[in-house]
Amino acid sequence: MDTSSEHEAPPQLVRGLGVWDAALLTIGSILGTGIFITTGDIARGVPHAGLILALWVVGGLLTLAGALTYAELGVLFPRAGGQYQFLKEAYGPLPGFLFGWGAFFIIMSGGIATMAVGFGEYLGAFVPFFSTRNPVLALPFEGFVLNGGQLAGALAIAVLTAVNYLGLKEGAGLQNVVTIVKVASLVGLALFGLLVPATAAPRLTAPLPPGNLLAALGVGMIAVIWSFDGWYAVTNVGSEMRRPERDLPRGLIAGTIAVTLLYVLMNLVYVRALSVEDMARTPRIGEAAAQALFGPLGARLITVAVLVSSFGCISSTILYAARIYLPMAEDGVFFPALARIHPRYRTPSASILAQGAWSILLAFSGSYEQLFTFVTFAVVLFHAATGAAVIVLRRRLPDAPRPYRVWGYPFVPLVFILSSAALVLNTLVEKPKESALGLGLLLLGIPAYLWWRRRPAVTAAGRPDRSA
Repeated sequence: MDTSSEHEAPPQLVRGLGVWDAALLTIGSILGTGIFITTGDIARGVPHAGLILALWVVGGLLTLAGALTYAELGVLFPRAGGQYQFLKEAYGPLPGFLFGWGAFFIIMSGGIATMAVGFGEYLGAFVPFFSTRNPVLALPFEGFVLNGGQLAGALAIAVLTAVNYLGLKEGAGLQNVVTIVKVASLVGLALFGLLVPATAAPRLTAPLPPGNLLAALGVGMIAVIWSFDGWYAVTNVGSEMRRPERDLPRGLIAGTIAVTLLYVLMNLVYVRALSVEDMARTPRIGEAAAQALFGPLGARLITVAVLVSSFGCISSTILYAARIYLPMAEDGVFFPALARIHPRYRTPSASILAQGAWSILLAFSGSYEQLFTFVTFAVVLFHAATGAAVIVLRRRLPDAPRPYRVWGYPFVPLVFILSSAALVLNTLVEKPKESALGLGLLLLGIPAYLWWRRRPAVTAAGRPDRSA
């Protein structure tokens, strides 16, 4: 018998996630810092308490439409990679690659860096050394100074990358604990905030504000959708679920509904605590509302909640985003080394490390926020294309087994597709320069794709795939 390593079965990802993990991963990937900030931004463009609440309700319903749609794709292709797999199966390898290209270099890694530096800024409220206003080290580049917030963010990325490297159980376990803590803190704030006397009289039926209300609502909806981003996380770990045909849709849909209810409750607290004018004046509406309702101690507790929330969101993003690059490398259209699955820990170890290193560099560079803005429209464009993939694959693979079928087909997917397309158009109109630059950054992936296509695919052990 040939026992050479060439013929050994390559290590595989472990199927260790259930419905509880799926729901908590969904919740943990959504709940970051957005709910503590974006309502103030929305109030500046839409100075009307009733319309602000309506935007959050509609945003939750549109996100739920996306969750219902992605759930069918997730059980049809329960593999690592999520959108990469769905776009590849529906339209061919290039659209899937462009999504993964943007995810690695800007979207996911930039999001991790953004959240990590935000984590450092809030940590600076307790440990001033980690404030973004504290210069720590002048690097040998003109005008480039590393601040405390960037250092704290890099440390957070490094620690959470190490945890997720060591195993699915360790990464998911930490993420679950942190998610339970932050959900409990937000539920507590919402309940107490609704029980104490209001410090502002919410005028939900006040006269509509003047100006181009439709455009203002469109801009506000972008902020809401950004706060819901990450809801699709569980579709990236389908190959690591014990029963994806049952647990993936349940966890995805339940998690999305839970966050929608929590977001609406939090915004009810905000309109009871602050006038619309006060909302528009504060960059940190969560702290301002807690200060108004509970005093300085409440504001301090909110700072802790933001710390926990951002830490957990970084962890969940590291967990699910690293699963995008593994199948790309296995297909021969990304760095071959990223196809490696750790023989002991059974994690996409090379992808996790590469993602962590690049995210830390983006956090240090300070330029990730601008890059992330450039491709915001492309993120929503990929959502529209992925939603349409349900319709394409229903026609192309009519007899494929579908343990879950999207409720309300084709109307629910069409609502998601059309709303995503409308947001893309709104971004093109409102930010044409950023949209053009974002498209350019994605198109840079085409020559890279053509070069990688000339190379052989690789196995999970990092060896050339002889069957490719």
